[in-house]
Amino acid sequence: MTETIHIGQSALQELPELLKNRAFSKVAVLVDENTLAHCYPQLKPYLPEHDLIQIKSGEEHKTLQTCELIWGRMTELHLDRWSVLVNLGGGVIGDMGGFCAAVFKRGLYFVQVPTTLLAQVDASVGGKTGVDFHGLKNHIGVYQEPQAVFINPDFLQTLPPRQLKSGYAEIIKHWLIADANAFMEQRHIGLFTEDWENLIQHSVSIKSKVVEVDPLEGGYRKVLNFGHTVGHAIETYLLDKPERELLHGEAIAVGMLCEAWISMKHDLLSQLELERIETFLVSIYEKVSLTEADIQLIAQFALQDKKNTRSTINCTLLQGIGKAVFDQPITVQEIVESLRYYTLL
Repeated sequence: MTETIHIGQSALQELPELLKNRAFSKVAVLVDENTLAHCYPQLKPYLPEHDLIQIKSGEEHKTLQTCELIWGRMTELHLDRWSVLVNLGGGVIGDMGGFCAAVFKRGLYFVQVPTTLLAQVDASVGGKTGVDFHGLKNHIGVYQEPQAVFINPDFLQTLPPRQLKSGYAEIIKHWLIADANAFMEQRHIGLFTEDWENLIQHSVSIKSKVVEVDPLEGGYRKVLNFGHTVGHAIETYLLDKPERELLHGEAIAVGMLCEAWISMKHDLLSQLELERIETFLVSIYEKVSLTEADIQLIAQFALQDKKNTRSTINCTLLQGIGKAVFDQPITVQEIVESLRYYTLL
């Protein structure tokens, strides 16, 4: 898997060789208005003759309705099973573009060119594709590996600070589940780092190793879901609340705080470790204001999590910083209590 991931300022230079060697019948590039303006000019010199497919940006457009638009455009362009779709964008473009390619005419090739930090360290790696459905995060999707992933850290210069912080949450998650030393070192540096390429390389390496062991999330891959049981519930709940919507990483940061607290309550994480995690995350991410009514409704959303078994909420918890344990049953009440705890931080 790792040999298909190209990282660095020269990553895009590898793209023409892939496109030439595979002799794809047609090339299409999926963009939104942001990546068309800020990222496509950097990618265009490395592309052969191609067509553009443009959609609107934002998680609210990660739906089957948008997929219909993409499939319609793919049909108009006469793409066939020997065509390739180049997904240029963040997690929404990568997830949805990969899904549309994976099921169009029972599957055509696709390539990921992630442009946000979140997509570079997480969404573009591992073969998960999908869309939201009836407000539920990534409710419909398939596992399908891209032909390759091309990660150019220069794209990060196009991001506003809020987007950068969102992606940084997934880097922190990787440290918390797999590399205690990196967490202890980097928590003193935080977002002031200038070494994004090495951070991305390290984070991708952690995720790739996990995915290679368990590509279809039958077991061990679930460690990557730390922070996501509560985090996805918060993200889903606030998605249709004007002016309250959270970016994915912002929601995951809250989820990690809550699930770290639950880990301590399960005697898996020490009080000192919890405090270190709290101090670091609170120093980076703004507090999300939640009422008691919000908390009760968010906890109910967790019952829809894809990792659940029947009515059991299966959560990934920390057995100390640097080690995660999956399929840990937790209750709705524990989620409620963790969110109440979060509001008091």
